[in-house]
Amino acid sequence: MNKLHMIAKGVAPILAALLMTACAAPEFKQPAMDVPTAFKESQAPAEVKTAADGSTWKQAQPAEAQPRGEWWLAFNDPALNELINEATRANANLAVAAARVKQARAIAGIAEADRIPQVGVNAGAQRLRQSPTEAGLPAGTPVDPAKVFNASLTASYEVDLFGRVSSNVAAARGDAASVEANYRSVLLAVQADVAQTYFRLRSTDAELETLNRTVQTREENVKVNQRRFDLGDIGEFDLSRAKTELATARAEAIGLQRQRVTTEHALAVLLGKPAASYTAGNSPLLDGTLLPVIPAGLPSTLLERRPDIAAAQRAMEAANARIGVARSAMFPSLVLNANAGGVSGNTVADVFKWSSRSWLLGAALSMPLIDGGRNRANITRSEAALEESVGTYRQSVLTAFAEVEDNLAGLRILAGQTAQIEDAVVSARRSADLAQKLYTAGRSSYLDLLDAQRNLAAVERSAVQLRGNRAVTTVALIRALGGGWGDAPPTTLAQK
Repeated sequence: MNKLHMIAKGVAPILAALLMTACAAPEFKQPAMDVPTAFKESQAPAEVKTAADGSTWKQAQPAEAQPRGEWWLAFNDPALNELINEATRANANLAVAAARVKQARAIAGIAEADRIPQVGVNAGAQRLRQSPTEAGLPAGTPVDPAKVFNASLTASYEVDLFGRVSSNVAAARGDAASVEANYRSVLLAVQADVAQTYFRLRSTDAELETLNRTVQTREENVKVNQRRFDLGDIGEFDLSRAKTELATARAEAIGLQRQRVTTEHALAVLLGKPAASYTAGNSPLLDGTLLPVIPAGLPSTLLERRPDIAAAQRAMEAANARIGVARSAMFPSLVLNANAGGVSGNTVADVFKWSSRSWLLGAALSMPLIDGGRNRANITRSEAALEESVGTYRQSVLTAFAEVEDNLAGLRILAGQTAQIEDAVVSARRSADLAQKLYTAGRSSYLDLLDAQRNLAAVERSAVQLRGNRAVTTVALIRALGGGWGDAPPTTLAQK
């Protein structure tokens, strides 16, 4: 007996440690990522920068919940500021994301409730009549109906022996944090979509203005050629060509109106308005030199700034905690119960008399013995869910790096294109002016004039399109970097 006692005494702590290790959630380990020291496409050192409008952009602090600054103020555009504020208040997708945050927080609160004893009260009244047999009386004996009143206070509490409750709470908190990060991602996406749609609309207005100037030039050409044809200076060929060019330019302008209407409708949806009730004023994007210069910072800060990466991070932590929940199902659960109250067969007042008191204390220990492999399969499923969340996180990080590189390269290339196209605009305008003078003096053909005017129209339109692309790509870079950091107060869910 002594030997058995000594063996049991030595084995018991080992078994207890094994049980605790087996059912506890594994220690969360951050997936290793190959993070570059600098963005390949970045042309500036990773340090604090000041944009052209005086706004300051700096590296992120290690907290994805830190409020995003009002980055759109860097564009110094009051109309854009108003549109983004309006969309933040009324966008439907943002309202959906806010509702999901409330749901996730409520679910976390439900999980937290398991940490404290559950207390309730029961009260009831019954009127019954027993049969003579139930009352232990001879058959046929009359039995009067009886009243039974009862009231009791109940309490129950699950002892968290193997971490089921704590793991479940950790998982619910991780889910809530992930949903909140997704809300910030949706908020950033809505704000960026509004800005990009706004700049596309302004770029389209600028294109329409360029096309309208082309139409005016074509109309003037038709008038001049008609007059010269009437005087017999030119043949019908030049007049017919001039009319063809006028109709073509008008058709292009009309076609661009469709693009503008579609963009306007998209902006209305982002603002939470019916397309039929919203009209955007004409505001051509005439100058691209006022766009802010956005520094990329360090690649490592991207893991802190991007809300979608933060959401993937929290989802991994929640999945890791659920492994602990699944493991705890294989081990005993202990529930403590208590009940105290009174029962009376006379009146309600008698229920609360000391003589009617009753009480109950109990503990229930339960543990699965044969489950057909259900719990083991659930553990495997939880571990696989963690692997899935890790893969999602890795993909989010890689996608984020690629988006930043794409937009940095885009801005660099667009800047080079813009410099060349500006030179081309100057040359094309000079060529068109010279061609007009030569044609007026009768020293060149109408085809030479038409060719110079075509080149000018094409170059001017390309310059306008590049201007719009630079604005849209600048917003895309801000979005890829996770927004701007600032001192502006965050948009709270209570405002939704």
